[in-house]
Amino acid sequence: MSAEVRPIRVLLIEDEPANRALVRAILARTDGSGLPPITLVEANTLGNGRAQLAAGDVDVALIDVRLPDGNGLDLASELGRRGPTDRPRTVIVSASVLPSERQTALATGADAFLGKPFNRADLVGTLLALIG
Repeated sequence: MSAEVRPIRVLLIEDEPANRALVRAILARTDGSGLPPITLVEANTLGNGRAQLAAGDVDVALIDVRLPDGNGLDLASELGRRGPTDRPRTVIVSASVLPSERQTALATGADAFLGKPFNRADLVGTLLALIG
């Protein structure tokens, strides 16, 4: 008898509907990628994202930098200060992909950086690297 695999809970904090739809579409088609099942939770503001983080277990947080109510790097820094076992794995998602901007994003304590636009392989590869 095989044990059921617990779905990975991914929180996407992104204000652009098209970007949320892209992530939703990619994650809906991850069969055969090596990823376990994923439950996607979406938030379109930092406030909504913080509420989702407070409400329950999140394994991975995909955090956009520029949001209508603030900077996603601030949330990533807050999460980074919690320590590696008391927080979700964090991925900064940004269209600002210059090396200095990537370095600034990772200096928050984030586990990874994903530049926009990204494709299926980029997202799946990042998630695989974080959750194994």
